[in-house]
Amino acid sequence: MNDNLEQMLIQDENLTDRSPFLKLRRWQWWLLVAINILFLIAGQAAAVLLGRFYYDQGGNSTWMATFVQTAGFPILCIPLIFLHPYQKLETSTSSTYPSIKIVALLYFVLGLLVAGDNMLYSVGLLYLSASTYSLICATQLAFNAVFSYLLNSQKLTALILNSVVILSLSAALIAVNEDSDGPSGVSKGKYLVGFICTLGASALYSLLLSLMQLSFQKVLRKETYNVVLEMQIYTSLVATCVSTAGLFGSGEWKGLQDEMKGFKSGRVSYVLTLVWAAVSWQVCAVGVVGLIFAVSSLFSNVISTLSLAITPLAALLVFHDEMNGVKVIAMLLALCGFCSYIYQNYLDDTKARKSESQSHTDDVIQESHHV
Repeated sequence: MNDNLEQMLIQDENLTDRSPFLKLRRWQWWLLVAINILFLIAGQAAAVLLGRFYYDQGGNSTWMATFVQTAGFPILCIPLIFLHPYQKLETSTSSTYPSIKIVALLYFVLGLLVAGDNMLYSVGLLYLSASTYSLICATQLAFNAVFSYLLNSQKLTALILNSVVILSLSAALIAVNEDSDGPSGVSKGKYLVGFICTLGASALYSLLLSLMQLSFQKVLRKETYNVVLEMQIYTSLVATCVSTAGLFGSGEWKGLQDEMKGFKSGRVSYVLTLVWAAVSWQVCAVGVVGLIFAVSSLFSNVISTLSLAITPLAALLVFHDEMNGVKVIAMLLALCGFCSYIYQNYLDDTKARKSESQSHTDDVIQESHHV
């Protein structure tokens, strides 16, 4: 009996119920989180740089910039196909699954919100400089802290608040370090439009993260990575259809050929810029949704803001931008804020594991006494 008890405790100790994908070992769960962080940071940095490159080289279609943010969703079908044979092995928190109508309605509503959010970001990036854009985007942490508290019962500990403040300060330092005016030729009125759109997009993005997490917990109630990919695919499909309708409905499609001809770096560069921007956004999306499901929407937003601080480093390597002391300090602050939040999640993970292990030990001992 003691040998069986010891074996059950060892098995429970090697597994973590916090994993949203499979019954992973603790180090596997952290590795999965690290991979999603890499996807989010690399994907977002590349997508923002390519978006700025598109506008700088002569692109001016906001609907096209919106379209490429979700048009690459078929790429996600590849991992979905590979994961399909293991779908039956994955665990679920509920034996019931919502009807197709409810799931379709959920994906449709989220897809509409994604399309609107992408459009707002595209307009903001068109009328604002990169520095001002980054500063306003940093406000999404404040919005997300509120939405996570209201919708996801997220506790705002001292370490989380410290992380939010430091990361926001980091993005602010990068913003004020450069010219905070709009690009050349942008009027005050358009600058105000860009400011409002970016602020609204930051709030809507934060709401989306919390709604996605709430959907996993209350509606879908099925903890598999297939569900994560399916949500991303179907919401992106809806958003892509909306942006395509907007592209043709607004008449911007008529000027795409002239836009390609007038692209400063050439037609091939024009096509490659849009294609790789679409791929980068999907890589980022996988990281975002993965972190929402594995940890929380607030954590996903913290990593997203960390990427805003790292983007200047990517610009230094790609576009040979100047790297001064203020940018170095801003990135160091971002790393400190990131470590603060990671440490809070480590404490939460350790506490949860101890509580689960103790509860399981008590149950096993009680069961052994009955035997």
